[in-house]
Amino acid sequence: MLLCGAASSLATACGTKPEPRPMNVLFLMADDMRPELGCYGVEAVHTPNMDRLAADGVLFRNAYCNIPVSGASRASLLTGVYPRYPDRFINFSAYASKDCPQAIPISQWFTDHGYHTVSNGKVFHHISDHADSWSEPPYRNHPDGYDVYWAEYNKWELWMNSESGKTINPKTMRGPFCESADVEDNAYDDGKLAERTVRDLKRLKELGEPFFLACGFWKPHLPFNAPKRYWDLYRREEIPMPDNRYRPEGLPEQVRNSSEIYAYARVTDTSDIEFQREVKHGYYACLSYVDAQIGKVLNALDELGLADNTIVVLLGDHGWNLGEHNFIGKHNLMDRSTHVPLIIRVPGMKKGQTESMVEFVDLYPTLCELCGLPLPEGQLSGQSFARVFDDLEARTKEEVYIQWEGADNAVDRRFSYTQWMEKGEKVAEMLFDHQIDPEENRNRAGEAEYESKIKSLSSFLEEKKESTLTDPKQPEKR
Repeated sequence: MLLCGAASSLATACGTKPEPRPMNVLFLMADDMRPELGCYGVEAVHTPNMDRLAADGVLFRNAYCNIPVSGASRASLLTGVYPRYPDRFINFSAYASKDCPQAIPISQWFTDHGYHTVSNGKVFHHISDHADSWSEPPYRNHPDGYDVYWAEYNKWELWMNSESGKTINPKTMRGPFCESADVEDNAYDDGKLAERTVRDLKRLKELGEPFFLACGFWKPHLPFNAPKRYWDLYRREEIPMPDNRYRPEGLPEQVRNSSEIYAYARVTDTSDIEFQREVKHGYYACLSYVDAQIGKVLNALDELGLADNTIVVLLGDHGWNLGEHNFIGKHNLMDRSTHVPLIIRVPGMKKGQTESMVEFVDLYPTLCELCGLPLPEGQLSGQSFARVFDDLEARTKEEVYIQWEGADNAVDRRFSYTQWMEKGEKVAEMLFDHQIDPEENRNRAGEAEYESKIKSLSSFLEEKKESTLTDPKQPEKR
């Protein structure tokens, strides 16, 4: 599938066949964004710009990350390769280790095939990860501002409200987990990032080359800091809370709550309903804030006349728990941590919603096919789902594969099955039947009626584990 721009009037007038004009790619990412958007049926949240993109593109209802943590998820999706064992998870720098030949990131592949590639904000986890694969040095407002001390108060100006400085976590020196500051959008990094990306769109149009522009917004990642106007969109007492604020029946002990939020100040009992309300209020405020920044970029794309020749991809790098099972954060294999929003608009192609199962490693080959590029030989773990844009009912695969801390997870349209292995022996497992238990409140593993399904999904996991442990034939290191 090769997508081209319209023929030039000069070529038409001369009766000659114009050269195909390659599609641009605008690749928008948000950190820790689960499918808690209006277009996913969540009426309580205000996300008009992402909803607008979904109405004009394809919304994927069954999209999943391959590992529920930012650095590894990004390394995996941007190289198109599954997380690998026996490592805990893949290297942020994507396969530079001795037992893992380095993969070619999508940025390098598009650069090598005539695209001008740009990285703004948090795309790869670290600004140094594959920095030389882009046409120009990656941009961040604070280029050295994502080291181990990135949230130390107020080293990188994450907090804008002077009150925030009155509560500091003495162990980490981080400020509070949220703030509502009466400031303009560009006081925080995501506002600056949107302005930079708009300027780059203008510059790239003038450059006249096909472009791959990646823009990685920081929110709604902790701390939940957003301008007051976005907090004011919500009445805290009216924000709906989950009705399953308890541990699922039969959940293996290996499944734990994330400890990430404890690194911030003003965190006490995370199971308290009022604390969870404040968390959700902050998360929603950040969602609406990043939605507004995405809207500025999409508006610029329209105003510059680039929308008709630009594929737009919008995703969150993994999910997040907001009080379900009294969990706050990611770092587990529950559906709320692995299920992601994915919206793709391809000019001239289908629009609507699809139930097709897709996983992040599928993005690389899909964008290659849509842009008429070959695939790097022997590297990619995923498969293209480009035919979905011709047929929203297309079924591209039956299951997706997810990993986390020694566990393997298979998800299909009805079930989510996870197993933990030690020395070749299964030590724990969980199965959720989403048809009768969409909120995952009861582990069905061990129930006789599901034996055949567990056997089938176990076989799928064994095949996936074997393929990730076996190094594929890969191109030379770059």
